[in-house]
Amino acid sequence: MAATIDQPTPSARHWTWEDLQRFDETERYEICDGELISMAPSPDAFHQRLVGKLYSMVLLYLERTPVGEVFLSPLDVVFSDDNTAQPDLLFVANGNAGIVRGRVFGAPDLAVEILSPSSIRRDRHDKVEQYARFGVKEYWIIDPSARSIEILTLRDNRYVVHTSAVEKGAVSSLVLNGFTFDAAQIF
Repeated sequence: MAATIDQPTPSARHWTWEDLQRFDETERYEICDGELISMAPSPDAFHQRLVGKLYSMVLLYLERTPVGEVFLSPLDVVFSDDNTAQPDLLFVANGNAGIVRGRVFGAPDLAVEILSPSSIRRDRHDKVEQYARFGVKEYWIIDPSARSIEILTLRDNRYVVHTSAVEKGAVSSLVLNGFTFDAAQIF
């Protein structure tokens, strides 16, 4: 287990990936431009069911079409020394597999965030900017309260909506070519 440091004060300094390595492993944090962001509280059961359903569907797709690997949170994605994230689910294509070295050091091809009351601003605004800036090709935002799915794709360093659905309706991925599902399958 890594040595621990005192409970961090988020605004006290410019935080880095190296700092995170000294935290107690029971605490979860992300860093955005040196700002430390606490990941507490843990997600609720509905959130975890959604993540599980998506993971199972992507895993089945990858068994038929082995184009990469899917991972569940918590798994650190280290974009730079002062920018990290822990997407709820992420995919790394075979051609990008070299970024997976215990953690993910670079941009995954796909990141998925399931909104919770404490993460809406971060997931809908901060991570949109962060993921685009570091080159995540596709970003899925799932809103359990609205029962909606937005699949954003990166074009000219900005995200545009590729497909979306509310409660039901097909959505598809460009990164996972041929992967399509109905929103009703997860809600």
